[in-house]
Amino acid sequence: MTSTTNSPARHRRLGDQTWQADAVCQSTEYNPVDPEIFFPEPDETEKIAVAKALCGQCPVRRICLDAALEGGDTAGIRGGLTEEEREPLHEKLANRLDYSRVNDTIAGRDVHLTKAERRAVIHAAFRHGVTEQRLAWLLKVSEEHAQKKYRELRRALRNRDLNQPETTTPPLEATGERLGRDNFGTAA
Repeated sequence: MTSTTNSPARHRRLGDQTWQADAVCQSTEYNPVDPEIFFPEPDETEKIAVAKALCGQCPVRRICLDAALEGGDTAGIRGGLTEEEREPLHEKLANRLDYSRVNDTIAGRDVHLTKAERRAVIHAAFRHGVTEQRLAWLLKVSEEHAQKKYRELRRALRNRDLNQPETTTPPLEATGERLGRDNFGTAA
């Protein structure tokens, strides 16, 4: 019987380009790769197929795609996707919410965050009692900005609680039931 484990996602740190050394598209003495394969014309289907086949074997394919999306790179084949295939992903990137990125940030790693992920970091940090100074360090903002974000969050939570309808249980007598000995349990 084999067991499978889910290893944590490996996210690219801010400014980290070391992943490129592991990319299949990097030409070496033993693996010559023509970089022009990754920049085909739209009607060069054979080049597109070859590039996608190389990307399919790449151990850093996901990181390459993330780097292309986060960097706004719209040219060529990146992460196994053509320019046209990446276009909808570019549009949705600002709303991406990957909790593994949020958790990595809370743990102190410098990873690229979207607006939605930054909001989630603020919520998680608040819930876990992270200080404003630590939040400022995690998000690379000033302490004043971190204080402002916590104030906004506290206000939003307070207002959300104010808008919640009160759920109270009516007394048994109001529902027509009479209180009897069985309603109180038995004493030991």
